[in-house]
Amino acid sequence: MDSLKDLFIPQMEIALMLYTRNNLNCAEPLFEQNGSLNVNFSTNKKTVWLIHGYRPTGSTPSWVQNFLRTLLNREDMNIIVVDWNRGATTFLYSRAVKNTRRVAWSLSGYIRNLLKYGASLDNFHFIGMSLGAHISGFVGKIFQGQLGRITGLDPAGPKFSGRPSNVRLDYTDAKFVDVIHSDTNGLGIKEPLGHIDFYPNGGKKQPGCPKSIFSGIEFIKCNHQRAVHLFMASLETNCNFISFPCSSYEDFKAGLCVNCEKFKEKSCPRLGYQAELWKDVLKERKEKQFLKTTVFLDTSGTSPFCNHHFAYTILYL
Repeated sequence: MDSLKDLFIPQMEIALMLYTRNNLNCAEPLFEQNGSLNVNFSTNKKTVWLIHGYRPTGSTPSWVQNFLRTLLNREDMNIIVVDWNRGATTFLYSRAVKNTRRVAWSLSGYIRNLLKYGASLDNFHFIGMSLGAHISGFVGKIFQGQLGRITGLDPAGPKFSGRPSNVRLDYTDAKFVDVIHSDTNGLGIKEPLGHIDFYPNGGKKQPGCPKSIFSGIEFIKCNHQRAVHLFMASLETNCNFISFPCSSYEDFKAGLCVNCEKFKEKSCPRLGYQAELWKDVLKERKEKQFLKTTVFLDTSGTSPFCNHHFAYTILYL
């Protein structure tokens, strides 16, 4: 009966589950019952916060386990999985949206506690999927943009599109904000929000996703979740998701955007974990020239989603 009630009137309950290389297969609470910090948490290492999105039926996000394993395989870090399932599980999406602010305020208390133990905001990388991206933004606002990095994985569009920057994820919420848009015609948000915004395959329809509603739930969530799988692929493979700055996907497809000289010796930015390498030049573009950096790339339809771009120049003599 309680679980049925949660679908309509969700209870707020947040669990912070810690994973490190020392406890890769078994989550442990970030704080012990007596309030002390888990011994596996290292204040000197990077800390990734993974935050899921809307869960209408209360199921556990299928991508989280693989995601954290891939991250820990790449780098020795702390990973905190933010489980706010009881606030995200509701048939009323607007209730889950309202709960995002409450989750952020709750997280801020835990973060202040971590700072007392010697942790650093600059070492925090928030990775939020859908509503989780906006939760990350709200946490960033509470700490006045001092978080090290926020990655928005297809930030939720409904209730956030067209809204001012103070009620959604924004580039001012962290020292570096990168966003992947994979479902702008559906569950994701279309407008650029970060220091850099990636639009794989134009950001609307992803190759390999079902085109018919008769495919069931996959038709609804495939495009939306592709942002997660692309970010994971950037960690798992040698595929470099090279992306090209352009004003539109149409211009990109027409071959009009192959010049990356503005990014100096680093050349074109790459989608995913490596995007941070372009942090300084992107911040400079945003702060000095108020330029939004929208970048486009094409991917294949199956994992690891690699595609190679070729530009041909035909000279008429």
